[in-house]
Amino acid sequence: MEEKGALAGTLSLSGIIEYQDDAVVSKIVLKKSTGSVTVFAFDQGQELSEHTVPHDALVQVFDGEAQITISGEEHRVMAGEMIVMPGNQPHAVKASERFKMLLIMIRS
Repeated sequence: MEEKGALAGTLSLSGIIEYQDDAVVSKIVLKKSTGSVTVFAFDQGQELSEHTVPHDALVQVFDGEAQITISGEEHRVMAGEMIVMPGNQPHAVKASERFKMLLIMIRS
């Protein structure tokens, strides 16, 4: 894994990434062998299909609202809220409206 150092200075989560029509956009903020921090912007109706990863992940929604399914259980996660997606459990993410999220992946 190629490591990417932290971006210098302060960052505005809402300004670090922009929405694009009919797309999911992502930007890696920090990438290390022990984990990563990535910002996503989902246009309405866009989704990440169900998948499983071996590591825990923390999602913080900071704009809009997400529908996150973990092991078949649906969760509505709104701006200002977060949810943990445990490793080795299937999960999916869907945008019922436009939303932005911060994904923190822990690889340990």
